[in-house]
Amino acid sequence: MQENLRLEELSELLNSRQLRKLKEVLTEFNEMDVAAFMEEQDAEKTVLVFRMLPKETASEVFAFLEVEKQEYIINSITDHELKTIIEDLYVDDVVDMLEELPATVVKRVLQSAAPDTRKLINQFLKYPENSAGSIMTAEYAGLKKDMTVEQAFDYIRKHGVDKETIYTCYVMNSKRMLEGVVTVKDLLMNPYERLIGDIMDTNVIKAVTTEDQEEVASRFRKYDLLSLPVVDHEDRLVGIVTVDDVVDVIEQEATEDFEKMAAMLPSEKPYLKTSVFQLAKNRIVWLLVLMLSSMITGGILAKYEKAFAVIPLLVTFIPMLTDTGGNAGSQSSTMIIRGMAVGEIHTRDIFRVVWKELKVAILVGFVLGMVNYIRLIILYPGQEMLCLTVMLSLIATVILAKTIGAMLPIGAKVFHMDPAIMAAPLITTIVDAISLVIYFQLACSLLQL
Repeated sequence: MQENLRLEELSELLNSRQLRKLKEVLTEFNEMDVAAFMEEQDAEKTVLVFRMLPKETASEVFAFLEVEKQEYIINSITDHELKTIIEDLYVDDVVDMLEELPATVVKRVLQSAAPDTRKLINQFLKYPENSAGSIMTAEYAGLKKDMTVEQAFDYIRKHGVDKETIYTCYVMNSKRMLEGVVTVKDLLMNPYERLIGDIMDTNVIKAVTTEDQEEVASRFRKYDLLSLPVVDHEDRLVGIVTVDDVVDVIEQEATEDFEKMAAMLPSEKPYLKTSVFQLAKNRIVWLLVLMLSSMITGGILAKYEKAFAVIPLLVTFIPMLTDTGGNAGSQSSTMIIRGMAVGEIHTRDIFRVVWKELKVAILVGFVLGMVNYIRLIILYPGQEMLCLTVMLSLIATVILAKTIGAMLPIGAKVFHMDPAIMAAPLITTIVDAISLVIYFQLACSLLQL
């Protein structure tokens, strides 16, 4: 609440053109809050506020802005100002920005960068999208194992200001081969004359540049890391991934899985900045697939049309069966997809998972079936066989739905597909068709139709 009032204060100062006072107040704000304030302004006011920022904070604020604002600022400032921003930004932040900007703007950014920076940026841009190489940064503290602790501290004091993190330092040989890792805590707890090679940890957890970013995020989660070294295929250290980058990856992957589970194609843009046409395009594909597949259900109903004619009451139980089956299947698939996402469940666990879900399904199905049987006996006295048919169909549907809901996501992973696509909409469609067949087959047998 207090933060909102302060942002309103900034807006009031800007709108009343009290620019000198605004410049003073901006220095009291966190860089993220300044970026949030700039996001609410129109393009011209954004540039005006950006020019007021001190040089030491302007680049940090720039990194927090949305791509559209960054593009407008780049097109509005001089080459010298642009060069200052690029040199102050961490390389991974520059690369993230360039991947979203139009080609003409990218060209100007690269032309404004210093030769060494331009070479580094181009190297990062060549890594596969969503790989460890594409999210790493080259700003890390690199030490030699023949350094003493005192020399290491001197190096960190001299070069650490430009590094993204200095808590964890990486030890390399003359060919930049990764040999070990040492933390600032290790340095503080050892005498100045001690060699780095004697205190470094040689069992280094690392990633390869071409590894998928999801694997990197999984490693951070598993080992509680703050940073992770990234090596090439010859084990040479080329960069590090820090925890702030991994948080972005986790958010991105979670959003993508959420959209797939809702039967939509993933979108990289925020909802309010995505066009109506693009939103419709992302949704229509899966809706068409599900609509066409639901025709199978219609075909099954048509096949058992004679059964309806004999006992019309059979039709009234179809929504209850299909809805319960769909809900039961989506419960299982959601749990399995979540477990696979956080590394609790692997493809080798498929038999354990299916057996567990089968036991759960039997318990749940029996309870639901008995509740329905008692309800139907009360509502339709003298129709015991009909009630039994509905009860058995419900139990079979729940068991089937939970088994399918458990198997499909793991099966998708085996065939190198995203488990999230095997979520509620698809599973519901499959379960609906099979549960109707079971229902009418039981009805025909028990009721002698």
